[in-house]
Amino acid sequence: MTLNEIEDIFFDKGFLNIKINRHLISEKVLIDVSESGTNYGQLKSNNQTIVIDYSSPNIAKNFSIGHLRSTVIGNSLKNIYNKLGYKTVGINHLGDWGTQFGKMILAFQKWGKKELVLKDPINELQKLYIYFHDQAETYEQLNQDAREIFKKLEENDPEIVALWKWFKDISLTEFRKIYDLLNISFDHYIGESFYHDKSMALVEDLRAKNLLLLDQKAYIIPLEGIPPALIQKDNGSTLYLTRDMACVLYRKERFNFQKTLYVVGNEQKLHYQQLKQVMNKIMGYDCDLEHVNFGLVLLENTKISTRKSNNYRLIDILEATTKEAEKTIQEKNHNLTNIHETAQKIAIGAVVFNDLKNDRHLNIEFNLKHMLQFEGNTGPYLQYTIVRLNSVIKQLKKSDDYVEKKWVQMKVYFVQDHYFALIKLMDQFSSVLKKAKKDNMPSVLARYLLKLAKTINQFYALEKILTDDLVLQKANGLLIKNVSTVIKEGLNILGIPILEQM
Repeated sequence: MTLNEIEDIFFDKGFLNIKINRHLISEKVLIDVSESGTNYGQLKSNNQTIVIDYSSPNIAKNFSIGHLRSTVIGNSLKNIYNKLGYKTVGINHLGDWGTQFGKMILAFQKWGKKELVLKDPINELQKLYIYFHDQAETYEQLNQDAREIFKKLEENDPEIVALWKWFKDISLTEFRKIYDLLNISFDHYIGESFYHDKSMALVEDLRAKNLLLLDQKAYIIPLEGIPPALIQKDNGSTLYLTRDMACVLYRKERFNFQKTLYVVGNEQKLHYQQLKQVMNKIMGYDCDLEHVNFGLVLLENTKISTRKSNNYRLIDILEATTKEAEKTIQEKNHNLTNIHETAQKIAIGAVVFNDLKNDRHLNIEFNLKHMLQFEGNTGPYLQYTIVRLNSVIKQLKKSDDYVEKKWVQMKVYFVQDHYFALIKLMDQFSSVLKKAKKDNMPSVLARYLLKLAKTINQFYALEKILTDDLVLQKANGLLIKNVSTVIKEGLNILGIPILEQM
C-alpha cells in the first residue's frame, strides 16, 4: 500500500485506525488486471534457477494414485516459481535403477510372456513383480538370484541390459499417456541409472580425500544428529543415496541452480536429511536442497502399496472418475454435445484439486463422491464458477451498452463493501503466490481461489448483473471479467482444466 492510498489515520479508543482510499485502490487493481490479463501477478526474471525434482515413478511399475501427489504438487510449484520470475528446471528423476530390477528381470525370465507384456505393458510387469514377492516369501533363494541378476546389470551384461532398456521404453510410453492427460510436462527425463557410473567415480574421489570411514567393510560418512550415511556396501555396490549425491553435483554443474526442491513423500525424510548434510560437507557450503515432503494417499483408510494387489492405477481412477462425472453432466445438461471430453476435464480437476487444496504434509483421503460435487471445496466448483462467469460476460458483450471501462462513471460502485471485498481479494493474488512459494505449499493458492470463487458467487446472488442502469451494468461486467481472469490464471497454475460449458 502506498501513502496516497491512505485516506486518513486516526486514533479511536486507544487504537490506531487507517482508512484506505477505496477509489484509488479499486482503480489500480481493476486497471492492472484488465491490462495484464493472464500476466497479472507475473514478476520479472530474478536470474535464479530452481531445479524441481518431481513425479519420478518407478520403471516397470504401475503409475498409481500414490504417485499423483508428487506429480501435481511439483507441477504447481514449478508454475508458481515461474510466475514469480524464477527460471525453473523440471526433472523427472525416474526410478530406473536398483535391486528391484533384478527381481523384475528374473520374474520375466521365469514366468513372463512377451506377447502379454506387449498387450498390457506395465500392468503385466506389475503382476510379475507382485508374483515374485509372493513366491519369495516361500523361496528365499529368489532374492539372492535377483541380486545376481542386478549385478549383471551393473556389469553391462548385454541380455540383461536389453531387457532393462525394454522395460524402461514401454514404461515411459505408458507414463507419457498419463502426463499428456494431466497436461504436465518436464524439461528433462534423467533417471537414476544415469548416475551409476558417476556415483562410482564419486566414491573413489571421496576415498582419496579421506572423507569416507570404513565400518564393517562398508564405507560411511558420519553425520550430526542422524545416522551415518552409507555410501558404499561391503560388496562394492553404491546406494540410492550415493547416486543422489552424484546427481546433485551433475545438476550443479549443468544448471548452476540456487535451490533444488525434492517433491517426495514424508517417508523419505531421513534420506534427504542425510543428503543435505553430506553435500554440505562435500561442497564446503550450505547446499540449498529442500525436501518438499507430503503425506500418503489413503483409500479405504489404507496406505497404497505397489507390492500388494490393492494397488490402484491412476489411469483407472481417472477413468472411473470420468464415468461418474458423465452421469452428473447428463443429469444437469442434456444439451451438452462433448460429454466425454467435458467429463474427463471435470475428473482431472476433481482429482488434482482434491490433492492440492490440502496441506501437503497431511495424508489425504480419496473420496470420489465428495471430489465430484459442484458445490463446496472442490475442483468442479471452481470450474463451474468460471463457466458461470463466462456466460454472464457473453451476455454482457451481446448488449450494445457493454463497454470495458468508463471509470469516472463506474467508480462510485466499487467502493461499496460487496464490490470492494472482491477487489481486495484480487489485489492479494501476488502476495498469495509469494506465500505459496515461501512455504512450497500450493494449498495456499487453492484455498485463495476457493475464497475468491465463493465471494464472486455471493456477489452474483446479491447483485443484479443485467440491469437498466447501464453504468452499473458496465461496472458489474468489468468486475466479473477481472475476477474470472484471476481465477482462471490460478487454475492454470494449479493445473486444473478450464471449461467453456458444463
